[in-house]
Amino acid sequence: MNELLLAQCDPKAPLMDADTRNRVLATLPGWLPDADAKVIGRSFRFENFYQTMAFVDAVAEIAHAQDHHPEMLVGYNACTVSWTTHSRGGLTLNDAICAAQVSALPEATAA
Repeated sequence: MNELLLAQCDPKAPLMDADTRNRVLATLPGWLPDADAKVIGRSFRFENFYQTMAFVDAVAEIAHAQDHHPEMLVGYNACTVSWTTHSRGGLTLNDAICAAQVSALPEATAA
């Protein structure tokens, strides 16, 4: 089991160095870094708006429980979720924790 699924975000988490970031991202299929490697994102597709909103609600539950909040672009049958640690100006383990937990949602495989 991926230890990120059970981890709790740490508000003092440091930025990940390049080696750590690459190792951690290798455990997160579908999550891609932006050009500056300061944000990771993934798009999810759904059959309808209802499924999309159920997914958005589930992501919100994770964000609330972890006190770590994503950017989300929501459409009729798709949602793109992006994680970064704004207070650190880049990627921390918190972003990977939340990405792993979102990927594990039953709603994440709806379509």
